[in-house]
Amino acid sequence: MPKPRMASVGASGDSRAMSRASTTLEAERTLGPIPKTMRAGVYREKGVVRVEEVPVPEVAEGEVLIKVAACGVCGTDIKKIFHAYIPPPQILGHEVAGTVVATGRGVRKWKVGDRVMSFHHIPCGKCFYCERRLFSQCKQYKTTGLTGGFTPNGGGFAEYVKAMPWVAERGIVALPDNVSFEEATFIEPINTILKAVQKARVTAGETVLIAGCGPIGLQLLMVANLQGARLYTSDPMAVRRAKSLTLGALESFDPSDGKLVDHIRARTEGRGADAVLVAVAHPSVVVDTLAAARPGGRVLLFAANDPVTRIEFPAAAVGIDEKEILGSYSAAVDIQEAGADLVLKKKLPVMDIVTHRFPLARIQEGLDLAAKPTAESLKILITHT
Repeated sequence: MPKPRMASVGASGDSRAMSRASTTLEAERTLGPIPKTMRAGVYREKGVVRVEEVPVPEVAEGEVLIKVAACGVCGTDIKKIFHAYIPPPQILGHEVAGTVVATGRGVRKWKVGDRVMSFHHIPCGKCFYCERRLFSQCKQYKTTGLTGGFTPNGGGFAEYVKAMPWVAERGIVALPDNVSFEEATFIEPINTILKAVQKARVTAGETVLIAGCGPIGLQLLMVANLQGARLYTSDPMAVRRAKSLTLGALESFDPSDGKLVDHIRARTEGRGADAVLVAVAHPSVVVDTLAAARPGGRVLLFAANDPVTRIEFPAAAVGIDEKEILGSYSAAVDIQEAGADLVLKKKLPVMDIVTHRFPLARIQEGLDLAAKPTAESLKILITHT
């Protein structure tokens, strides 16, 4: 088996380089050699991911190779796979945490053995959109910088992923020893959640409704709770409503009774919610939540991110009642440290929503469950052992 691909450690007389070399050699002994091939869950056709043997990505200058320990299943993975929004073959999975096993020439921030998580999108920081904090609209941001092979698309459903230079330089976060890899898989989604809560301008004392108590809705609840808002939730599943009550919601309502708007208005002197965070992709939910917002209130669509869904709503809700409809997509690089700290400093009970773990060999089973959740299922992780 080939030895790990490692970065140069510098001149022979450099004490820092010698220390780095010693650490690298120790990590190599612990982690073992890097194989030429690896197992990966490869998206092959609509709804189908097969575990296959594929090449381990080669590391070039400025790149970092990470051995994946765990990867969260995101709703966007499910949409891409089960609605065939992208062409196969691809290796998805972007909520990644693991250990650095090789670095390309020129990499100075990371060494073999470092415990890390990696983002998959990092903006250029210089363009029209970056200057306006619209990082997810940046051309470079839209170029995925984390891959397990094929067209780059995260790669966390493989045993190894490669971070390209712009991600290796600005998109990898070091993990302290007291943070598990499973906890670290939440750093990327919590960044997107923090961005959404900030964009909705949630502040202390406001009444906020969170529609949907799945993994995203519950993470929105956790972060909004830190802002000191009065929080209400809705979900048709009783178990999920009950879970939201343990994470900060004052009350939780079943929207299927048709009285959600009445419930919210009854608790706001007839006005409606100051802000509504929508974590459900169904168009009818948007209509209901728009009605639940007060005049001048904000409705943030977090789950409305596919290219097919069409949403209709009364024009007067915006044109007369002056309600705002907002969108929020993906992460923001300028809150990378703040978002990571919420997880690294254990300010959020993220592990409370992990209900299922599947080894890579059973990835299809895990994805099927994420696509058709049960009352007992929330966040699902793919683990590599």
